[in-house]
This record gives sequence, C-alpha cells and structure tokens, in this order.
Amino acid sequence: MRFEHRATETDASIVDRVWRTGSDAESTMTSAARTCSQLILTRMRGQLLASLRGPETRATTAPVPANAEFLGIRLTLGTVLRPHPASSLVDGYVPFPVTDSGRIVIGAEAWEAPTYENVEQFVRRLRDAGLLVRSRLGLEEHIAGHQRAPAQGPSRQRAAGCGDDRSGLAQAGWPPTLGPGVGGRRNV
Repeated sequence: MRFEHRATETDASIVDRVWRTGSDAESTMTSAARTCSQLILTRMRGQLLASLRGPETRATTAPVPANAEFLGIRLTLGTVLRPHPASSLVDGYVPFPVTDSGRIVIGAEAWEAPTYENVEQFVRRLRDAGLLVRSRLGLEEHIAGHQRAPAQGPSRQRAAGCGDDRSGLAQAGWPPTLGPGVGGRRNV
C-alpha cells in the first residue's frame, strides 16, 4: 500500500494531515500508537463506511480488504468531533451511519462525503456547525507547543504532536476502520 498525504489549507489547529491510499490485495498493516483521533472513510464494493478512530495507546495490526479506497483526516491533538471526546475513543472507534445516497450522518445531520481534493470544505462545514472543535486543554497545548517550537527543533516539535510516526506506513496515519464485523474494534 502506498500512502499519499498532505497538510491541509484548513485551520492548522484542527487538522494535522489528510491521507489516502488504496489496496489491491487483502493484507494487513501496522498502525503506530497516536495521541490524536482520525475520521476514516472506506470505499469498497460500492459501499461507503465512515468512522472516527480514537487515540491508541499501542501499535496494532489491522486487516486491509482487497480493492478498497481509504481517506483519512487526522485531527490535531485536542480537536474533538462532537459528541465524541477523545477520552471515550481511546483504543477504539465509533462508526457513523451512511445514508443510501452516500452521505455521512454526524451530529444528526447528513453530510456529503468528502474526497481527497475537497476535504477542506468538509472540515470547514463541520467546524462552522460547531461539531469539530478544539478542547480548551488541547488549545492550550497547541499554543504552548508553538511557543516552544524554535527551542525544541523540528524533530522534537514533530514528536510532541500527532505526527510522531517512526515508520513509513505509520507516517500516513491510522489503518482504515472498516466497521463492525470487518476487523474493527468498537468502543461506545
């Protein structure tokens, strides 16, 4: 699996990275432990699955189905997708309903599923609706991290946030969350 990832043009205090990848054959991948959450969209066999994956306390191995496309929105440390605080998602995830027309239900409203190219608009709409917010603690940590950044140097600054990856696969983000019955864990 090859990952393509990029920073976003959205408020950097909310989204750290956006990534995408696809699979040809069934396999597994290793997910590095992370301190932040990710919104994961999986398209396979004409079906869209969406979930919010929480912080993980240890590296895990995740199954990867064949012929699937994945889109990940890695949130910054302290960003919350209401009503799901990160503390309720540690080592787990929550799936989101998807309508027959392919819209993701978040906060009792159906949202058009983003693509890699238009993820910024999706994030802005969630933020403007009050669903994607910074926790007060996360905001203070983010500000403090930027104030210390020059003294720490680039490698220490990266290790302080969600981009603390150590391997090639881990740099791209969490493994895709496939939903109940397809190798995912559910924590509600």
